[in-house]
Amino acid sequence: MICVKNSRELELMREACVIAARALKLAGEAVAPGITTAEIDNVVRRYIESQGAKPSFLGYGGFPGSACVSVNDTVIHGIPGSRLIKEGDIVSVDVGVYLNGYHGDNAATFAAGRISPQAQALMDATRQSLSEGIREAKAGNRIGDIGAAVQRYVEVRGYSVVRQFVGHGVGANLHEDPSVPNYGTPGHGPRLLPGMTLAIEPMINAGTSNVKVLEDGWTTVTADGELSAHFEHTVAITPDGPVILTLP
Repeated sequence: MICVKNSRELELMREACVIAARALKLAGEAVAPGITTAEIDNVVRRYIESQGAKPSFLGYGGFPGSACVSVNDTVIHGIPGSRLIKEGDIVSVDVGVYLNGYHGDNAATFAAGRISPQAQALMDATRQSLSEGIREAKAGNRIGDIGAAVQRYVEVRGYSVVRQFVGHGVGANLHEDPSVPNYGTPGHGPRLLPGMTLAIEPMINAGTSNVKVLEDGWTTVTADGELSAHFEHTVAITPDGPVILTLP
């Protein structure tokens, strides 16, 4: 069932989303050669808890971190630990915050020092594909319009869209209906209504779209070892167009 929020619920969500955005910004500032993924996770957790909120991911389904920290060919759900970030790595950080009964969810990919032109181009295309998808997140459109915009933007540039994992509704629950694929057909899928809140999150690979989940049950990597990038915002559908809630 798709949950439509009223103005009060949207305001509560915005509070969680702003904290999530600020935590993500701090995580990005921490990304540098020589830091561990656990240290990035600690930055996120300390800030979220200092705001009287809780990390949405900590303990979710048994996940052991406060943030997902995914390096290079890790697409999503990287478990923070002792891995050292190296010069030239790209690091995707996914942060969720729970406050006053509602979640905010966002992600971005950051460069560690100087990265290759190929890595930068992938990051730029993924970031822009999120903007393309958000542009279609307006009342009266359908879920397929969002995914089609993302897919069209990246595939013409030679990249592939991860299909095994998708965006989602978000609100009182971290994952709600509807699913929000990063591919699709314009005019298809559930209609977008004012008050819907969506986590739109392109996961884009430099090579094949195929991914595999490692033995830890979380870490998801590209099947061919090529780079992947991930950007995400929580977006509210309003009568006046899409509103990004996860802005710091």
